[in-house]
Amino acid sequence: MTTIILCGGLGYRLKEETEFKPKPMVLIGGKPILWHIMKIYASAGFNDFIIALGYKGDMIKQYFLNQRHFLNNFSISTKTGKTTLHKWVKNENKADNFKITFVDTGEETMPGERILRVKNFIPKTDKNFMVTYGDGVADIDIKKLVNFHKRQGTIGTITGVHPRSKYGLLKINDKGIAESFKEKPVLKEHTNGGFMIFKREFFNYIKPGEFEHEALKRLVSKKQLSVYAHDGFWHCMDTYPDVDNLNRIWMEDPRWKVWKD
Repeated sequence: MTTIILCGGLGYRLKEETEFKPKPMVLIGGKPILWHIMKIYASAGFNDFIIALGYKGDMIKQYFLNQRHFLNNFSISTKTGKTTLHKWVKNENKADNFKITFVDTGEETMPGERILRVKNFIPKTDKNFMVTYGDGVADIDIKKLVNFHKRQGTIGTITGVHPRSKYGLLKINDKGIAESFKEKPVLKEHTNGGFMIFKREFFNYIKPGEFEHEALKRLVSKKQLSVYAHDGFWHCMDTYPDVDNLNRIWMEDPRWKVWKD
């Protein structure tokens, strides 16, 4: 099954980073967050990807085209372009087993239309395909998500996650006295955390020039959208503090690292 990763947005709220690189290339633990997302899927055996490119998409292409050279010493003939890798023992198994199709879907394209623009790159034998965003990680079991989607039989399944409040929350008693203060707690409500699966019929619900949410609303109206509740770890990367927090978590306890080195 193919996984589409939406990587074309401008990332306005991360301008400190995205002025010079696309948001999915922001580094977490020395690797782009896009790489972390792909490792989550590949750990479950889903290593076929379509990357929907847009803003500064060439940087994403260059990273994966040159990954083996980044991992090793190498010699190059500037006349012929021939390269010879000098592998270090510690790096021999570090090249990732990803199969990637890069599709330029335009800089100003809405996410829903990005999905439409990669339709013809999904193998016709795939009855279902997955979609996620290029800025969120979770300790999600992708195999369980896929099995849930197939049992439900609906056109679409999204993953419901618990968002983190952007603000510190106060608990106040009836006398106006603060009893507790929680710094940006995880909320009980669910939001769409990405990690979505759709039958091919989903393309009939997407219209050009729209966000993907409009197509999801159409599925809701037809009772064709299921929600896989993920109560474990989930973290998106919307702001620079999110980048700092994800890097800290990676160093202390990388909870989304569901793969083995």
